[in-house]
Amino acid sequence: MTVLAVIPARGGSKGVPAKNLAAVGGVPLVARAVRACLDAPLVTHVAVSTDDPRIAAVAREAGAEVVLRPAAIAGDTATSEAAVLHAMDAHEAVHGAPVDVVLLVQCTSPFVAREDVEGVARAVVEDGADSAVTVAPFHGFVWRETDGAGEAAEAPEAERAAGGTAVLARTTRDTGTGYGVNHDSAFRPRRQDRPQDFLETGAAYAMSATGFREAGHRFFGRTALVRTDPARVLEVDDPHDLARARALAPLLDTAALPAREDIDAVVLDFDGTQTDDRVLIDADGREIVSVHRGDGLGVAHLRKAGLELLILSTEQNPVVAARARKLRIPVLHGIDRKDLALTRWCEEQGLTPERVLYVGNDVNDLPCFHLVGWPVAVASAHDSVRAAARAVTSTPGGEGAIREIAAWLLGPTLTVPDTPATTH
Repeated sequence: MTVLAVIPARGGSKGVPAKNLAAVGGVPLVARAVRACLDAPLVTHVAVSTDDPRIAAVAREAGAEVVLRPAAIAGDTATSEAAVLHAMDAHEAVHGAPVDVVLLVQCTSPFVAREDVEGVARAVVEDGADSAVTVAPFHGFVWRETDGAGEAAEAPEAERAAGGTAVLARTTRDTGTGYGVNHDSAFRPRRQDRPQDFLETGAAYAMSATGFREAGHRFFGRTALVRTDPARVLEVDDPHDLARARALAPLLDTAALPAREDIDAVVLDFDGTQTDDRVLIDADGREIVSVHRGDGLGVAHLRKAGLELLILSTEQNPVVAARARKLRIPVLHGIDRKDLALTRWCEEQGLTPERVLYVGNDVNDLPCFHLVGWPVAVASAHDSVRAAARAVTSTPGGEGAIREIAAWLLGPTLTVPDTPATTH
């Protein structure tokens, strides 16, 4: 399946000259968007649509394909949809295969994350949505002002139906008339008593390629809302937005993912990390769990790359031992104090804990998180575990999270070094 992420980045910008090349956190906006797309496991190709040779050079350096946009769709009135359709055609012409799912990712959203990109892609690729959009929970009271002569008036019928006040407050002739759009101005319910509203973030969209070509716009069929962190919602439209983005970057930018040279060993929890945390029990009480083939591939490449590997589990279960034998890595299970067992194992192997990557999903993994240099949580981990992690996968446990971590260390193609690095 071809999943193409298209990043429109034309050269002209009146609000912020050369906006798409502006650096936030030391990285040009277009490169930040490219990185987020390349980090999303479901995305197979990333293309930047531009008419600017400087943007093209930065995009190529960041790892994207470049689609040169003709002048006819590069002006101030050009739509993002036109750029995406053109990029799809250009990609298919070069690669000789149709695009199945297309993403529109905006580099004017400096804090777009791989979780956003992967989220909209998964909604269409795996969950059956026709289109998807990133949104953030929104609780504000929205007001709108109309031209008025100070007389009472009625809100438009559509807005009354949406919850707007039926009668507008009398105001001065200079300021016009204000009315509530998503609320009745005479009634102020508590946040928890109001319907949940969502704000479109402008960061990432995904569409079925066939549906997008037929509709000609990004919303059609069943549109999935993919929630994102409201703290990361920011669109750079003017110099003030750019200044805010640069001030927020040290707080919001995620730490770099670990590379092979940072790690000597990978220690894996089992339940909820290599599985989806569900257990099937047959009539004889035997337990059955589901694992992901991609995780097995990732572990095999990590082993070939010379990394020390271990499965560490509190469960005393033959399933854990069987999986370890299948993966050809040692296992310690039935462990009450995983942190003590991990400390002892590191000493026996001559490993420095700061160079150990530990993957977990639940609160019993937290003591191990405090020991190692690279605590990693899977996407489905408990909130407290995600908060304590140095890095979080975009893939849930049991769905290829270990394969994703292997790609962090060895590259997306899981390249094994010709001469493995010394492990300790």
